[in-house]
Amino acid sequence: MIGTDGAMLGIMSSDQALQMAYDKSLDLVMMSPDANPPVCKIMDYGKYRFEKDKREKEAKKKQQVIETKEIQLSCRIDTHDYETKMKRGRKFLEQGNKVKVVLVFHGREMSHQQLGKDMIDRFIADVEDLGTTDKKPVLNGKLLSVVVSPVKKK
Repeated sequence: MIGTDGAMLGIMSSDQALQMAYDKSLDLVMMSPDANPPVCKIMDYGKYRFEKDKREKEAKKKQQVIETKEIQLSCRIDTHDYETKMKRGRKFLEQGNKVKVVLVFHGREMSHQQLGKDMIDRFIADVEDLGTTDKKPVLNGKLLSVVVSPVKKK
């Protein structure tokens, strides 16, 4: 049993503990039911829940959510289209998001996989000041993909 000020009150029956809490117009809260004997505390439960929710909200505000944005390329992409997608990827990395670069092979392009790998390598080289890759590009069926993670700012 723990009192309102945090002092140990000792081991007592649940009836005694409830009576002490009732006398102080507070609640008896079981803090660790798995302990032997269970640990209970006398407190205002409404205030306890309010403080706990407030701490959780503060922690959630400070938490940074990293999203994964996807950019699709092709082997036969035109220069201007590539530059537009590369700028979009740079913007995503500057915002702190991961970028998944996906290159789709259509039809007979599967026989020229080196062109796709060259395109992905070019994209990685163009954004290397903002992001790094953990793994090499991976081929899954007709999709060649790689994830570029933003570089930690100092």
